[in-house]
Amino acid sequence: MSRVFMKGCEAIAEAAVRAGCRFFAGYPITPQNEIPEYFSRRMPEVGGVFVQGESEVASISMVYGAGCAGTRAMTSSSSCGIALKSEGISYCAGARIPMVYCNVARGGPGVGSIQPAQMDYLQATKASGNGGFQMLVFAPSTVQEAVDLTYAAFDYADRDRNPVLILADGVIGTMMESVELPPMRSDEEIAAIKDSKKKWTALGHRLGEHVDIEPGFWSTLDQQKWNEEAAALYLSWEKDLQWEEYCVEDAELVIASYGISARIAKSAVNLLRREGLKVGLIRPITVNPFPYKAFDRIDYSKCKAVLDVEMSIPAQFVKDVSVAVKDRCPIETCLCSGGNIMSRDDILAACKKILEA
Repeated sequence: MSRVFMKGCEAIAEAAVRAGCRFFAGYPITPQNEIPEYFSRRMPEVGGVFVQGESEVASISMVYGAGCAGTRAMTSSSSCGIALKSEGISYCAGARIPMVYCNVARGGPGVGSIQPAQMDYLQATKASGNGGFQMLVFAPSTVQEAVDLTYAAFDYADRDRNPVLILADGVIGTMMESVELPPMRSDEEIAAIKDSKKKWTALGHRLGEHVDIEPGFWSTLDQQKWNEEAAALYLSWEKDLQWEEYCVEDAELVIASYGISARIAKSAVNLLRREGLKVGLIRPITVNPFPYKAFDRIDYSKCKAVLDVEMSIPAQFVKDVSVAVKDRCPIETCLCSGGNIMSRDDILAACKKILEA
């Protein structure tokens, strides 16, 4: 594996290429512009296709079409652009079309600000489109993690025939870090992956040969059966849960956070530990499904509170944290919004206030 110094958006795109992604359609929007820009240069080098669609709606529809043909396909956008793609994402889920997309989140609601934020949590984990479908949603806190999760996302998508979301943010997307890139899948591997999908892809078939790209919802009973099968798929994702526990064993205060906020919070934990304050961190990496069981590992006889840290006002991530904690201790919040980056000083002050009380 090679180690290079890369910007987050470009590293995500390169990871996708190395995973075998050979179709990308997208539309410019800050702060994810470097993803389509990188694909526009890189795809011709590997025999892939890059399209700048005339809109977000057109772009997700093209990804739907490429996925129907069995090609590993991807799109990306930021917040309000993702909202425009939500119908197409729902169509991919309904037709069981594997695809990967990345949200490099910015402030909101509406157009909001172009600065980083974590205000798309509920959209990503609870309502990415109509019909109540679910997806695996991964939230990286480093550029390296963004690379690793993007690379793996294509395998998850193909395994489940379902969309997969990489929920990043403007900090992860625009910062530069040294990353170790995964191996490039060979042309033979990519061809084998596509060949394995022949039973359901639109690649041309002999007369009378049946291909079921979209479920045949000829009756409400048919659709109910499909929904029941989808629900069973969602339950199977328990085995895919990922999270990080840091200094939780003896913690009198546990910070719950994800993405870039968790990375900042982890540095606060290190400083507080040097002062003799027993603070820990739980960082979900898989935010859907949510790793509720991670919070069962807290010793609530010692823990005075859980502090929710996120870049969203009102808080969104805290809703899953509340379900996980189950009223076993108080939950406090440390929040910012509108494109403001979470301050480590604010986290330190919030932790000390709780512990002193």
